[in-house]
Amino acid sequence: MPTRYSHSLLLFSCVLVLALAGCASRPPAFNGQRALKDVETQLSFGPRTMGSEAHDKVVDWMQAQLEKAGWTVEIQETPYTGEYRIRNVIAKRGSGHPWVLLGAHYDSRFVADHDPDPAVQGQPVPGANDGASGVAVLLELARALPKDLDQQIWLVFLDAEDNGSLPGWDWILGSRALAAQFSGDVDKPDAAIIVDMIGDADLNIYYEQNSDSPLSGQIWDQAAQLGHAQFIAQPKSRMLDDHIPFRDAGIPAVDIIDFDYPYWHTTGDTLDKVSAESLHAVGDTLLAWLLR
Repeated sequence: MPTRYSHSLLLFSCVLVLALAGCASRPPAFNGQRALKDVETQLSFGPRTMGSEAHDKVVDWMQAQLEKAGWTVEIQETPYTGEYRIRNVIAKRGSGHPWVLLGAHYDSRFVADHDPDPAVQGQPVPGANDGASGVAVLLELARALPKDLDQQIWLVFLDAEDNGSLPGWDWILGSRALAAQFSGDVDKPDAAIIVDMIGDADLNIYYEQNSDSPLSGQIWDQAAQLGHAQFIAQPKSRMLDDHIPFRDAGIPAVDIIDFDYPYWHTTGDTLDKVSAESLHAVGDTLLAWLLR
């Protein structure tokens, strides 16, 4: 005769089976609030300028987060001038094709030379939107993407993007170092997508005119299907950004960026300018596009 214990065990087993079935069927989801916490964490280290302690800390933190999410992580180091080293963090999963590379720069600019207050123009940029927002989107994608996708994905965290026009520096040095391995007749990604300055609470992302038009169309169409009105299917800026070296290597490349940001290269590029909703709109779009 069944005992009270056996009835309880049976009930528990049924609940567990139903719970596991629900988890198994639940589609991957992008968590904008968790991405916003990742922006906050980066800012807690301080400005991630090259050669700084904060720069070292964010590299270690990103690597730990990616490995925790089950990615294989490599650090590509390229000597630059004097004491500086360009350090790209590359997280890999899968093999073969389709092969998609998604990138964001993580470094902060040495000086806030666009700040309206001359007294603070020599200070480093906090980099909440210009840097940390793109990193946060990639880290949350690392957590959300299924481990058994039938494709190869690289999440690349690019260094030395943001010091152009300063003495001894140029723009997009990290992406140039990485894209150099794809020059010539070698196997290369089918697409490269860069996210930059995409956390602005007043987010409006237009077609960037140096980007691949068919690939841009796919991503903007995906955003429209999801109802993310932050993506506006009209051309606007023409940017020198981290997508350019990949485009020049023969890889279809897209820059997802909102350059109409009044705090660009100022000390005002702080956490309060970034929203979880904006991060979610971009991350949710890219997750759906990758899973399509």
